[in-house]
Parts: sequence; structure tokens; C-alpha cells
Amino acid sequence: MKKVFLLSTVMGILLYSCSSDSISSARPGSYVYKVRMTDAPGPYDEVNIDLRSVEVTGSNGQTVHLNTTAGIYNLLDFSNGLDTLIAVSNLSDSRVEQIRFLLGPNNTMVLGGVSYQLSTSSAEQSGLKLRVHQDLVADSENALLIDFDAHASIHRTGNGTYKLQPVLRTVVASVTGNLKGSIIPAGTPAVITATSSTGVAYSSGVNYLGQFQVSGLPPGTYIVNITPSIPFLPIVQTDVVVTAGTNTNIGILTLQ
Repeated sequence: MKKVFLLSTVMGILLYSCSSDSISSARPGSYVYKVRMTDAPGPYDEVNIDLRSVEVTGSNGQTVHLNTTAGIYNLLDFSNGLDTLIAVSNLSDSRVEQIRFLLGPNNTMVLGGVSYQLSTSSAEQSGLKLRVHQDLVADSENALLIDFDAHASIHRTGNGTYKLQPVLRTVVASVTGNLKGSIIPAGTPAVITATSSTGVAYSSGVNYLGQFQVSGLPPGTYIVNITPSIPFLPIVQTDVVVTAGTNTNIGILTLQ
């Protein structure tokens, strides 16, 4: 995923427990809007975030608190193409300019079977903001995927504690594509980086099966670097074409 600390703060405090598709059709003159969350794999047992609320701001400047499924989410449950619905509502504005998340204090990371508290002071005070600039379509399901990079979001402090500094970006599936594949031997840690022709880099990791997916890539041609742990050698693939709304599978890559 793109290494940009874009994350949007979400400020709502609506603890609404909705089912995965509880709002399926919009009222006349409104727009169905769904927010889903995904993650890139990381070298942890668990990364748990305390999601409290999601809100959006439209072109008219009004803020709407979405019907949010609040709770504790293990981000590592939603990687390599998996995601989960976290908020849904009918909106009256045809454009979403900004989305914000509000996290609670119960954020934790588990490493080697040991649980560590993740401090999130700034997120608790003002939320996590993200610019969207998304036009909505009537009589259609409008969706936004939030790509939460758990690996890049966790930082160890000098006193041995851990801090959550969320790294997120928005993905609109209709205008972006995905890159997927796998490496063998499975279980080898590796970082997958896709660099566009304009030099913008997006990255992800592999799961325990050796699978990876880099989501939300703008259409174009990419250089893909697979950087495994020592003693394996890096792999480079050039001229990998990604198109909007599709998955580009580069297959099984054997590490040497």
C-alpha cells in the first residue's frame, strides 16, 4: 500500500450495530453509501483496533454520522482481498469529500503471544481524517474501501511500548485494480512493492501461505519488487499492467 500517512479521522459517536447489508436500497433522492475495511498482512499475531464511529462530510459541508458497526476488529482477519463492512447509510449529498474515523482506547497488538497496548492519543482526540472527493451514483451501491496498513501503523517507542499511528488510504474499486500472486516456499517473510511509471510506490506483505495482494492501484504499468528475508534473493517483474476493476495475477513466484 502507498506509504502515505493519509489517515482520516473519524469523529462520529454512533454505536449502531448493523448487519452486513442492513441498508440495501436508497430512498428517492438519496444515495446508498457503504464503507468497508481491509488490511495488508503484518508480522504480528493480531492487530486490534477499537472502532467507535465513522462519519462523512459532503460537498455541502454537512457531516453525517454513518450507521457504524462499532467494536474491536483484528485487522489481520481482513487481508489479501478480504474485507468487512464497517458502516452504511443513505446520504442526501451526491458527493463525499471527507471521511473520519473515531477510535476508542482499547487498541492492542499481539506479538509472540504477548499483548501490548497501543497508544492513540491524537486519534482519540480528533479522529482519523481522509480526503475522498468521491461522486456518488443514484440507484446504485456506492462503496469505499479503507485500506488500513497494520504493519506500517505500529511503531515501537524508546521505552519498549508501542504506538498506533494509522496509515490508511481510500480505494474506489471501480477506478482502481489489484495485483495478486504468491511466493514459495510459503511462510517466508517478504515485502511486495508495486511502483508506477510515475514513481509512486504501493506495498504489502505476504501471509503465512505466501499469498499477497496489493489493492487499489491506479490503472497503469508497474515494476513489481518481491523482497524476501535472507537468504532468499529479491525478484523483479517489469511491465506488469493493472487495469481498473480487475485483479492482475502474476502467479506463483519461486524464491531462490
